[in-house]
Amino acid sequence: MKKKRLTLIHTSNVMIPVFSELCRKLLADIEQIHMVDESLLKDIIRDGCLTKPTARRVVNHILSADQTGTDAILVTCSSVGKGTEIGRELVDTLVLRVDEPMVRKAIELGRRIGVIATLPSTLNPTVDLIQRQQANNLEVTAKLCKGAFEAVLAGDTAVHDKIVTNGIFELAGRVDVIVLAQASMACAVTALPADTMTVPVLASPRLAIEHLATVLK
Repeated sequence: MKKKRLTLIHTSNVMIPVFSELCRKLLADIEQIHMVDESLLKDIIRDGCLTKPTARRVVNHILSADQTGTDAILVTCSSVGKGTEIGRELVDTLVLRVDEPMVRKAIELGRRIGVIATLPSTLNPTVDLIQRQQANNLEVTAKLCKGAFEAVLAGDTAVHDKIVTNGIFELAGRVDVIVLAQASMACAVTALPADTMTVPVLASPRLAIEHLATVLK
């Protein structure tokens, strides 16, 4: 029997092992295909937003994945969320933004939602996604963790995690739930002492793969 296929589109190679491990655990019978285009995120950072030319490249990757034959496409970078939504309208294959299941879960957990990111280019798309949901009286509090992304680029994940966790603690008393806007921030959740958190903290990678597990199986 032919295996179902999940195609993952990344903007960084570092996300491949994260999602490969989650797929191994939760989608063991599904074939994984990984596509990477690091220039997408680099151009978004350079331009400060998702420009039309960059969005077109995102759409082209989605079309390419669809043409090769796949049962679902997961775009793992929140910064290209709008491009993902455009591409989804052009194919019949399931196309998922990595942060969509996380946002739905957050709305189930509370009205006051905190959003934490290490890049402005990711913070704004996730806030926009929350605000566009059909839910009443949502209150979004956004926080940019300055210096965390630069720490990752320098290879200092400990500093990245410390900056992110400090941001989480700053927001915890003001919101009902916190979402981490970037999939790359998920590692910071493991650094949080469970007994010190007063609100749920959601990361997108596992929630996205859990959602796909219910769809593809």
